[in-house]
Amino acid sequence: MKGLVLWLIGFLILHLMVVAIAETRELKTKTYPFGPFDSSYYDNFAVIKPATISNDALQITPDSVGNFSLNDRSGRILFNQTFKLWDGDSKKIAVRKVASFNTSFLINVFRVNNSVPGEGVTFLIASDTALPPGSSGQYLGLTNSSTDGLSSNKLVAIELDTFKQDFDPDDNHIGLNINSVRSKKTVSLSDFGIQIAPNGTKFYVVWIDYDGQNKWIQVFLEEQDEVSSPTPSKPAKPVLSSDLDLSSIVKQDAYFGFSGSTGSHVQLNCVLRWNLTVQILPGANKGSKLFKIGLAVGVPVVVLSLLAIGLTYYWYRKWKARSDPNILGALKSLPGTPREFKFRDLKKATNNFDEKHKLGQGGFGVVYKGLLPKENLEIAVKKFSGDIKGKDDFLAELTIINRLRHKHLVPLLGWCHKNAMLLLVYDYMPNGSLDAHIFCGSEKTTLNWNLRYKVVSGVASALHYLHNEYDQKVVHRDLKASNIMLDSNFNARLGDFGLARAIENEKTSYAELEGVPGTMGYIAPECFHTAKATRESDVYGFGAVLLEVVCGQRPWTKIGEFLLLVDWVWCLHREGRILEAVDERLGSDYVVEEAERLLLLGLACSHPIASERPKTQAILQILSGSMAVPHVPPFKPAFVWTSMPGPDSFSITSSFNNTADLTPASSGWSPHYFSRDVQGEFSDGSALM
Repeated sequence: MKGLVLWLIGFLILHLMVVAIAETRELKTKTYPFGPFDSSYYDNFAVIKPATISNDALQITPDSVGNFSLNDRSGRILFNQTFKLWDGDSKKIAVRKVASFNTSFLINVFRVNNSVPGEGVTFLIASDTALPPGSSGQYLGLTNSSTDGLSSNKLVAIELDTFKQDFDPDDNHIGLNINSVRSKKTVSLSDFGIQIAPNGTKFYVVWIDYDGQNKWIQVFLEEQDEVSSPTPSKPAKPVLSSDLDLSSIVKQDAYFGFSGSTGSHVQLNCVLRWNLTVQILPGANKGSKLFKIGLAVGVPVVVLSLLAIGLTYYWYRKWKARSDPNILGALKSLPGTPREFKFRDLKKATNNFDEKHKLGQGGFGVVYKGLLPKENLEIAVKKFSGDIKGKDDFLAELTIINRLRHKHLVPLLGWCHKNAMLLLVYDYMPNGSLDAHIFCGSEKTTLNWNLRYKVVSGVASALHYLHNEYDQKVVHRDLKASNIMLDSNFNARLGDFGLARAIENEKTSYAELEGVPGTMGYIAPECFHTAKATRESDVYGFGAVLLEVVCGQRPWTKIGEFLLLVDWVWCLHREGRILEAVDERLGSDYVVEEAERLLLLGLACSHPIASERPKTQAILQILSGSMAVPHVPPFKPAFVWTSMPGPDSFSITSSFNNTADLTPASSGWSPHYFSRDVQGEFSDGSALM
């Protein structure tokens, strides 16, 4: 009690003296999520014609031919609000404080009639919204022939250029532009396997991170399958990095937005989603006035304040040591006493959680690669988000995975809880996640057939252990390729237990109260009605993994008229052409019997009716070849939901009976069932461990 009184006295004295200083030092951020775009955005955006907002997108250049030509056009669309991007002495650059920001947006640059594209689109930081006259063609809506290169332009842009001028490296590059269309730095995107404006429709997510303290900008790009697909993880490696001091270029108050142009060749420049987070700098005048008031209090109060700071820090540390009793109590009482790591060791191992060490990011935290030099041990450190929900998931993951012992599960090494920061430490998996090898693009060789079969067999073994051999019976609830890790011998290790829950032996499901957990494409249809995760819904997720491993396609891939991968495979099965679903990158280097077995098993696990899906014991026997795959009807059965009286009563009618084989090949359920809590919306959401 005495300590608490001293803590309060110290805090009050400290508050009277340093509230002004703290106010000037506190750096807040504000986030603006935009899209899908409709006409209401005209109220908040400066849309400089001929740019428009239509078809759920920002159309930076006209989106249809109408009664005018698409040639030689330029446009701008900017968020109609200025942000203070730097503060300090206008004559002394060295003492200025520069705001940080990060942004991500989804774009589609479309060739009209598959013609030669031109010219490009930019992300723009401008000191005004005006569109310069004559800014079409090579000038990208930024400058014109008389103003290009002038410091009075006061603009910075990241260009995605699709037409080669004499000063460009090629017709497919990214560039950093400062007051000019002649880029300070350019990078050819062909080296990354990226084509800004390919034939056909392609979507790219662009991330731009600006560090105001270090005056450094980085740009990342990654393809997204469809507009409605989950946003891919931000790549570990940027496509462009450069030093950049905004305070020496733009005015203190500036706009964020986009510009674009066409020339003798045309393209459609569409922005479909946009997220913007900007650091809010405190007011310079207000801070200075308050600081002077603080100094007028006098030296005696300063001395008292210093004493108060010391007392406050001391009692804060003692209080913090007793804080979060649920977490600390759970950590200290874990069976087997997993190792408690020192925060400073993990901070050093990850180079202060450097972005360069980032392995991936999911809904509950970020994973970093680390090295403990004294032990010569490579580790993966999962840094949880600090909100209360994150803490609950931290406890869930830790409590469950600490007691799990299986060769196909990611082993937990220990934990750390410091300054309200929650960390889990795992064995490092040198071959990364399964999806990185299946969906590797052209930069490296895809996983061969033997390894693919080995991986899915290992995952099935881990799932059987969770469902039947571990005494509490665990449902994983987020089974997908990005949560399957590969060790140095390409053995599968199932990870990410942030959504996992143990269920009592006499029960079959875990009820959710906050929407449907998991990732789109892997969630069983009944979960959208019951909000319950079961062993059967885990099997559905395993079926989605089987199909993506064999086909080399994401579960939500649209193929022809089919909106989901499973529907396309079911159609091929009906037509006796199921082996056409095998990943074409494998060529003929696969075992026909095994491929057919995995495809049919994938369909069986994807059965819309939960009770018709095979159990994990049967799955293991099927994979080993000791049991035949259950009969898969030629048409995908429809999911039939009949609500019954009572909050916990429901029935599902199996469509295997009677007219099941005449049911059209469709998913049987509508996208409107998706919960807003489902992971995979437009943000950094790819899970890893």
